[in-house]
Amino acid sequence: MLFYVIVILVILMDQLSKYLIRAFIDINETFTLWGIPLTHIENSGMAGGLFQGYAPLFGVLAVFFVIGVLYFRRTGEMNGALIDCSFGFLVGGAIGNGIDRLLFGQVTDFIIRSGGILNLADHAIEIGGLLLIIFGVVRWLKNKR
Repeated sequence: MLFYVIVILVILMDQLSKYLIRAFIDINETFTLWGIPLTHIENSGMAGGLFQGYAPLFGVLAVFFVIGVLYFRRTGEMNGALIDCSFGFLVGGAIGNGIDRLLFGQVTDFIIRSGGILNLADHAIEIGGLLLIIFGVVRWLKNKR
């Protein structure tokens, strides 16, 4: 259940934030919200603006990623709250960006951070990846005992 709650919350927050940015902020316009600098850009590639124009391909890859995670979860090899959280953030982020890529042919980014401009789905994927690493380390330590 935790997995699905996180997936739904990530998708809703991501898509709502992107809708608001697209609706009220012009492309390349920069503004500050609660002290956080934001700039509206549209990225038809992947992280860092690499492979511009391939958004539909990355959208399809996101679908396969989600199917893979759902299949992997069914095997029951990895279970527990930590892995459910990890997979929830990863899948929610993949679906959030996948929706943009498949519907609009590009992803709306707006959160300025060193190394680029990201969105909430990107941050969810980072959180999911970090939790997956923590899960792997904890599992390794338990098996080592």
